[in-house]
Amino acid sequence: MFPATWSRLSCKALSCQGQRALSLFSSSGPSNWSKVVADAEKIVGYPTSFMSLRCLLSDELSNVAIHVKKLVGTQHPLLNTARGFVYDSGNHLPTRGLVVLLLSKAAGPSHAASDLLAQDMVSGIYPSQRNLAEITELIHTAFLVHRGIVDLKEWTVKDGPLKDMEFGNKMAVLSGDFLLANACTGLAQLNNTQVVELISSAIGDVVQGIYNENYNNSEESSPADGVAVWEEHTFLSHGALLAKSCQAAMELAKHDKESQRLAYKYGKHLSMGHKLNSDLQPFVKTSVGEPVSFSLNSAPLVFHRQIVGQERWSQQLQQVKTRRDELDYSKLLATVKSEKGVSSAVDLCCYHGNKALEAVQAFPSSEARSALENIASAISKF
Repeated sequence: MFPATWSRLSCKALSCQGQRALSLFSSSGPSNWSKVVADAEKIVGYPTSFMSLRCLLSDELSNVAIHVKKLVGTQHPLLNTARGFVYDSGNHLPTRGLVVLLLSKAAGPSHAASDLLAQDMVSGIYPSQRNLAEITELIHTAFLVHRGIVDLKEWTVKDGPLKDMEFGNKMAVLSGDFLLANACTGLAQLNNTQVVELISSAIGDVVQGIYNENYNNSEESSPADGVAVWEEHTFLSHGALLAKSCQAAMELAKHDKESQRLAYKYGKHLSMGHKLNSDLQPFVKTSVGEPVSFSLNSAPLVFHRQIVGQERWSQQLQQVKTRRDELDYSKLLATVKSEKGVSSAVDLCCYHGNKALEAVQAFPSSEARSALENIASAISKF
């Protein structure tokens, strides 16, 4: 599914300068990301594009917020998820849905679509495509909430009272299920069996990807589970939903298979590039003495393990552990940066950014296409 090798030459088309955590699509990344997104929102008819989604999330999260107050003082991830919604939604639209809308506008009406259908377009986008963008965001939000479920086997006193952690898990399950149920209802109302199949398969992909991530996120991860495996798992959990939603947007407008393939390609590589950018942030932004934390299954670590081999990796882990047998992430970061894991991850980020650019440049030149190009370029700047 993904290339095994790539070259630093692939960065020429782009400018590349080189525990328990949840984040929204736009919560990290390059400094100009917010401007790129804000400019793109205006092209698709902001702020009406996601009005029903905003209302739905507002009502649901308002109810959740009342109960989430009980989790204050604990380490339950649902608290950070709720804060993410508040701070993110106040500034700009959900980015996955925005990409679906931009691609819909960039592709425009198809020759197969009837003139009557074209009359329903608003800002060059069909109503069904706007509904799809909302459904995509609902599904993503549902899984974001579900990811906040804590494995109580790993619970410690410093996380907070056990009864509060159990309550937080119940809230995460019920809230996520509510959003997912609404998404499925909206999906059925699109009355397109191919779109239903695409998005349903994407939901299955996300479930499989999250399971794989949780299974592999440990000190015992082997270099045999290298970059190719990491890419496959990451695509399932972070890329499949956007890739298949972009393809579905083309299907709703009755575009041909080639347009669907290009839309899928853009969504896939954009998602992969953004995940790499996010994984790289602690390694390219952290200042000396600044607290640092990152997943042991993040891209730079995966590259590093593959480069140094299992035996040396195990030795390095022992060298960066404290007397309490806990990892010193600052020392581990320095160890990883001393090898080529970080630069290799940067190269791969550039590769995916270039592939996303390549896909969208096949669409007609337009304001929407330019916005998609800017988004693809932004994920490869650090």
